[in-house]
Amino acid sequence: MEARAQARFVRVTPMKARRVVDLIRGKSIPEAVALMRFAPQSASDPVLKVLNSAVANARFAADQTGTAFDESELVVSSAYVDEGPTMKRFRPRAQGRASRINKRTSHITVIVAPRTHKGGAR
Repeated sequence: MEARAQARFVRVTPMKARRVVDLIRGKSIPEAVALMRFAPQSASDPVLKVLNSAVANARFAADQTGTAFDESELVVSSAYVDEGPTMKRFRPRAQGRASRINKRTSHITVIVAPRTHKGGAR
C-alpha cells in the first residue's frame, strides 16, 4: 500500500529542491533518511520532514487495515517538486530605479510504497 505526503508553499526554490529530491528517489527509507540528515543543502530539511510524514502516513494506513508494517521494506517510489507561487518584491537600485526580486516557493511531494520483489532465479 502506497502512502504520500506533500508540503506546499515551502520557501525554497524548486531548482534547489529538485537537486535534493533526486538523491532519494528509488532509495529505501533508512538510506533516504540518512542521506537527508547529512546532506549539506538547506532544502534537505523540508524534504526530510515530508519523507517522515509519508512514512507516518504509511504506518497509519497499515494500522487502519490491520496489515503488518515494516519501515525497512518501504522505498521512495516517487518524489517530485512542483513550482508554487512566486512572491514578487522590489529592491531599490541606483538612480531611482527598482529591480524585481522573485521569492520562489515549492510544492514537495513524496510517495512511499513497499518494495516490489522481482521474481526470477539467478
